[in-house]
Amino acid sequence: MTAQAGLAAGAVARGDAPRGSRLRATARSEWIKFRSVRSAPFVAASAAVILLGGAWILGAGYRSGWATMTPGDRAAFDPVFTTLRGTELAQLFVGALGVLTVTGEYASGLIRGTFLATPQRAQVLAMKALVFAAAVWAWCTALSFPAFFLGQALLSPATHVAIGDPGVLTAVFGAGLYLTLVGLLGLFLGVLIRRTPGALTALFGLLVVLPLAVDLVPGKTGLLVNEYLPMSAGEQGWTLLRGAPYSLGPWQGLGVLALYVAVAAVAAFALIKRRDA
Repeated sequence: MTAQAGLAAGAVARGDAPRGSRLRATARSEWIKFRSVRSAPFVAASAAVILLGGAWILGAGYRSGWATMTPGDRAAFDPVFTTLRGTELAQLFVGALGVLTVTGEYASGLIRGTFLATPQRAQVLAMKALVFAAAVWAWCTALSFPAFFLGQALLSPATHVAIGDPGVLTAVFGAGLYLTLVGLLGLFLGVLIRRTPGALTALFGLLVVLPLAVDLVPGKTGLLVNEYLPMSAGEQGWTLLRGAPYSLGPWQGLGVLALYVAVAAVAAFALIKRRDA
């Protein structure tokens, strides 16, 4: 990893190199480093097992229990959200990969070589985030579609929806976008904190612990606040049915999650220029 990434990034150090060449060299370097993250294959395999296994378990389980469900439960049943609900567990792995993509480089000291080869630190971070987002989006979206079709096949004939039904395609794509945004949130938190335990604690605190704490707030206040937390808001991106207590639409919900990512990104870009590697 070190030699290959160094050769790719070394071209960037040439001051007379065209800007396009420098960007391509940085992108190539970041792609080599991302492929070399030891946990990346494990996360990719885990996401596949979780999304497909979750669709199989939940699809088969709800089909067998459909006959005993009340009319109200059937009316509130979301076949897309149910079959893609493995996303809630997969996000922890994808978010952790985002953290490790950065903190592993800081822990090994490779970040110093990267910044020597490419003094434009904002460019390095931008390419790192772009490479990560492209890879995670492609893989997670590719998994969302078979998970959806598997889940709907298992739910049938009790209930199911088709990919062409209103809002379904958006929801399936939304699962991949959600996981990508969670991964980017982990990546930028990794830049801000630079230590794996601290960054993972911050990420899981935002995604898991904070919603549980807000649920303890009595009355409508807790529900209102919870709707705009990263996980609750982002989940609307892969939810088909809308209703109380949440009112955000799919793009609104993903937009709220993207806003959290944007805030972390702005802070990360500001700090990476000021702090020593």
